[in-house]
Amino acid sequence: MSDGNAVDKLCCASCGIEEVDDIKLKECDACDLVRYCSGCQREHKSQHEEACKKRAAELRDELLFRQPDSSHRGDCPICCLPMPLDRSKSTIMTCCSIVICDGCEHANQMREIEGKLQQTCPFCRKPTPSTVEEGDKQRMKRVEANDPVSMRNEGVDHYDKGDYSSAFECFTKSAELGDAEAHHSLALLYHKGHGVEKDRGKDIYHMEEAAIGGHPKARSNLAWHELKNDNIERAVKHLIVAATLGCDLSIKALMRMFKEGDVKKEVLAAALRAHQAAVDATKSPQREAAEQYRRT
Repeated sequence: MSDGNAVDKLCCASCGIEEVDDIKLKECDACDLVRYCSGCQREHKSQHEEACKKRAAELRDELLFRQPDSSHRGDCPICCLPMPLDRSKSTIMTCCSIVICDGCEHANQMREIEGKLQQTCPFCRKPTPSTVEEGDKQRMKRVEANDPVSMRNEGVDHYDKGDYSSAFECFTKSAELGDAEAHHSLALLYHKGHGVEKDRGKDIYHMEEAAIGGHPKARSNLAWHELKNDNIERAVKHLIVAATLGCDLSIKALMRMFKEGDVKKEVLAAALRAHQAAVDATKSPQREAAEQYRRT
């Protein structure tokens, strides 16, 4: 510790050498507790291992239970409002792999009809494919460009056809590019043993990565996992995060747990307010018009 007059010095946890200009210490890969000079980390492993695992778990939980700024669906790139969690209320554009809300797509369609304009993508303004084949070519170009959304959707197509190995490959590539939905899909493959051997550890890992990325369904799945292991507190934490993102299933689960005495009244009330705020944030006149149009 510093005495107030000197600068704290960094020292190797094994040999004690201080960090200077020509000696740089490297932080432990798994935790933020210690640093090592070249060659010392392996020698110190047995002494540090227990504390390292405990701190690594703490850091993982800090990341896991941090409230995401938004769901994995993000905002509509046109109206900038949060995307609905219901994927049926949005559309992916094959030309640019951009997902837009139904409100913006509907508004664009009305604009084109009223102005007798050529049909174009509301985002990049490229002409809408006139045939299925043309749309497939555009989609494959995005896959070849390693677009994570297109890669993940390609995986879904393979999965629906029963080609689990190809689906696993696509989901893996998409997950490596940071797609939370792909992490969720990978977790399900590991859980079911489709295209890969069943692996509970990898199932949970990818479910957690999806949850960290703002995936509410992944949060719900983790909550059920914790409940099975009688970890009520951790389950409630997951459900609160998901409910705050607007997840209906999670808020219903919290209400059931409140009736069973596992959730306090003030906790449920706060979750209900946060849930309603998230749902309200996704509403707009354009989206309501699109919903009404679908019903007619």
